[in-house]
Amino acid sequence: MANNKLLVDERQADLGQFMVGRLLPFRKKRQVGPFTFIDHMGPAQLGNGQYVDVDQHPHIGLSTLTYLFEGEIEHRDSTGSQQIIHPGDVGFMTAGKGVSHTERTPAFRRDGQTFAMHGYQIWVALPRELEEMEPRFDYIPASDIPAWTEGSLSIKLVAGNAFGRSAPLQGYSPLFIVDIYAQEATTLNLKDQIHGEVAFVIVKGAITDDGETVQAGQMLISKTNEECEIVLAADTQLLLFGGEPLPEERRLLWNFVSHSKERLQQAKQDWIDRKFPNVEDDDTYIPFPGG
Repeated sequence: MANNKLLVDERQADLGQFMVGRLLPFRKKRQVGPFTFIDHMGPAQLGNGQYVDVDQHPHIGLSTLTYLFEGEIEHRDSTGSQQIIHPGDVGFMTAGKGVSHTERTPAFRRDGQTFAMHGYQIWVALPRELEEMEPRFDYIPASDIPAWTEGSLSIKLVAGNAFGRSAPLQGYSPLFIVDIYAQEATTLNLKDQIHGEVAFVIVKGAITDDGETVQAGQMLISKTNEECEIVLAADTQLLLFGGEPLPEERRLLWNFVSHSKERLQQAKQDWIDRKFPNVEDDDTYIPFPGG
């Protein structure tokens, strides 16, 4: 692997009753563009009493983006939003000064039948001047997401701007998330197609760069912006994401993101003291770890 690249392997962690693979942050690279955290959920078979049940928990200073390939998640938050996110949809919750939410398998899936669950949850740090904005939730159905083909590539622009197109979801700083599927082995040329830092999350299949193969469950990060060419094997799917880095370093404390260590500590204490807004008709509560 050329020395201007970083290769990341998923680290396994528990989420509810199934495993997720954590790709970002890691020791050598805390962010890619404004992205600070990426969890890979599944692929897993759920059902028969095994479901996603993430109880009420808080966020500040970020937006969470949920993007699924299989299965559904019901999102509820303290702004009053309630939305079932289906495959291909985008759920985008902006925490700003503080929000609480839950993520659960919807009631209609809790019928004893097994079903596939697979997707990503991605955290996007807010610009410093928007870290304390009012919380909100945006939902973009799959039918509204730009999708097109280029040769044997099927491309969806999940968020931001890339390939000369714009997604309905722009976020709050220059960024992009692109879902790409290669039916046949194909060379992807990114020159002039994206702007900023870039990472490749391999969902399935493999890509080749400088003679090195990167497999599913790994992430390739280019230290040089706008890497030009990468080769996708047949039947490969990847998420391309990145954008312009924020000018200040972002710090993470549990579910909180901020440029300020003091603000993180205040959020921790506010959650311990039950000062965050609540999800309506939900009395669940995930304690601060060790706190």
